[in-house]
Amino acid sequence: MTSTALCRNCAPAPCPTNKAVWVSGADHMAHALRLAARGLGRTWPNPAVGCVLVKDGQIIGRGWTQVGGRPHAETMALAQAGAAARGATAYVTLEPCAHHGKTPPCAEALIAAGVARVVSALTDPDDRVSGKGHAMLRAAGIAVTEGVLADQAAAVNVGFLSRVTAGVPHVAMKLALTLDGRIANAAGASRWITGPSARRQVHAQRATHDAVMVGIGTALADDPDLTVRDLGVSHQPLRIVIDSGLRLPPDSRLVRTAREVPVWLCHAKGASVPERLQDKGLTLIPCATGPDGRVDIYDALQRLAAAGLTRIFCEGGGTLAASLIAGGHANEIIAFSAGRVFGSNGTPAVGPLAGTPTLHAPDYVLSDLRVAGEDVMHIWRLRGGPH
Repeated sequence: MTSTALCRNCAPAPCPTNKAVWVSGADHMAHALRLAARGLGRTWPNPAVGCVLVKDGQIIGRGWTQVGGRPHAETMALAQAGAAARGATAYVTLEPCAHHGKTPPCAEALIAAGVARVVSALTDPDDRVSGKGHAMLRAAGIAVTEGVLADQAAAVNVGFLSRVTAGVPHVAMKLALTLDGRIANAAGASRWITGPSARRQVHAQRATHDAVMVGIGTALADDPDLTVRDLGVSHQPLRIVIDSGLRLPPDSRLVRTAREVPVWLCHAKGASVPERLQDKGLTLIPCATGPDGRVDIYDALQRLAAAGLTRIFCEGGGTLAASLIAGGHANEIIAFSAGRVFGSNGTPAVGPLAGTPTLHAPDYVLSDLRVAGEDVMHIWRLRGGPH
């Protein structure tokens, strides 16, 4: 491919003056992280990785993990660079894999291409890799630098890291609420609390997650689609309903479209599958239950992680939100506050936190605040939790 001179002010676009200015390794890694983020919601069960190949101060190849997790970022970048990769430096957001799976190890591909140096952001915690990729590169005489922009890389791949190290996906919980913290009025009406700009932000969030999840109460009350619309995306996250008693109606939008966009139902192990839900293209996931007979949310999350999910976007309702928060499983809360007031007879955004004393309830830290049309978007991350 044609080489491109980069300058600090113009990267990653070509400098219009064609006068290259020094770009640091951190800049190249930041570029790789932006590439990695393009794969969020599309690469599970694999991580979303970015790779930038640089030689003589010029980018000669770049890539990111493709849909379904393959090809890998390094493979894409090496194919773009071709023979020019020999002697280059590879900036990779995660340690190159070292095991033979459905594709050969990326560490072997980098060695075969003759790169001189590999700069990585994170060590892959997967036991099949976990330092082996770095060791393979060093054994082949390739210089390896680790830990460049590690915190930023961990934030991009927080879902993959959570699945591998904690055995559960990363859960982001969306709340669309009034100024007094209500998600429906006294009559139960909830469409629409927030305006079109906030709803567009919700669709953008859905697009970066592997799955969108609701409780059966929300599925029955709202009959949602849970799809990404009006953004021109070419993929859809799968849909999950926590439905202990398998009450989802066969004429619901979710069931009617299950063969087009997957629908997974997490239900109680002892629940029999009603005939009306058979042969509908649904994936049924039996889960352990708590004393109340409802699906144990931690068991459900473990099963979803075992199925490969890394990032889940939860959209309610109050009972499911309370279960996630009380268990410390809501890693992130993305709230949209509208300038409306429903009063105390409206439905609260979060139900009772059963068994959780107020003093020991999970604590969240504000990480972002912005205006979304006439509404306010505020993002909170679990204190002491992952990025």
